[in-house]
Amino acid sequence: MIRFGYGTNGFANHRLTDALDVIAGLGYEGVALTLDHHHLDPYADGLAHRVAKVADRLRTLNLAVVIETGARYLLDPRRKHAPTLLDDDRDKRIDFLRRAVAVGDDLGAEAVSFWSGVRPAHVTPALAWDRLVDGCAQVLEGTGTMKLGFEPEPGMLVDTIAGWRGLREALGAPERFGLTLDIGHCRCNEPDPVPDCVTSVAGHVVNVQIDDMRRGTHEHLEFGEGEIDFPPVLRALAASGYRGLVAVELPRHSHAAPGVAARSLAFLRRAEEESRHESRRPGPEGGST
Repeated sequence: MIRFGYGTNGFANHRLTDALDVIAGLGYEGVALTLDHHHLDPYADGLAHRVAKVADRLRTLNLAVVIETGARYLLDPRRKHAPTLLDDDRDKRIDFLRRAVAVGDDLGAEAVSFWSGVRPAHVTPALAWDRLVDGCAQVLEGTGTMKLGFEPEPGMLVDTIAGWRGLREALGAPERFGLTLDIGHCRCNEPDPVPDCVTSVAGHVVNVQIDDMRRGTHEHLEFGEGEIDFPPVLRALAASGYRGLVAVELPRHSHAAPGVAARSLAFLRRAEEESRHESRRPGPEGGST
């Protein structure tokens, strides 16, 4: 069975401990923890003690964890997501990513996820690419053995699976530089059908985010509100050999988080059951489809 999780960026109005309790109580098996002001701030005092308490809570609730690093104003109160690996002051982002990996190590996280950022207008495409490659290399060099999941993000310098492949090649194809695959982004931004996207990166995915989306529109939607047919996607994930978390990412739904999380898990379980039923259906030659 697929292990479903839920992202804490969809519980922005909850204390982290309360969010973990609700997520576990609904039946999720893991959590995608976005480090933020109110959710395990890596810059606040007493970090080691706070991390230890969260680790204890995760163990008590039997929740697996991945670390997400997409907090909007954690590093700069005036610039959303800034600085990124492409900015002039990118060292602050590199330091943050190293802190995220350290937190992940202490929590027993399965992966740490991050993205490139949007190219600043004054930075040339060539310089932005050089900065990205160098920044990723610095994070890799300073973070031990943690799996890193790089996420292609619509509107950012690296926005497709092909862009991730190019970045991985530029880094020398390090084994632990994997892919964070957002299922919604595949529908939004990739030329191929979503199940084909999943199949094409089998063996490289270290983190999966899941949400509904429409072609060409980067808006994370509740399941059933977009254009994705989920049973074939879940069947492709199962067939790919991926065994990590598949975490719901609905960052703009915090106002109704418990209800949205409950509906999401019910939808995904139905879709998973349908995916297994379809895989057992006899094909035209008597085999399975």
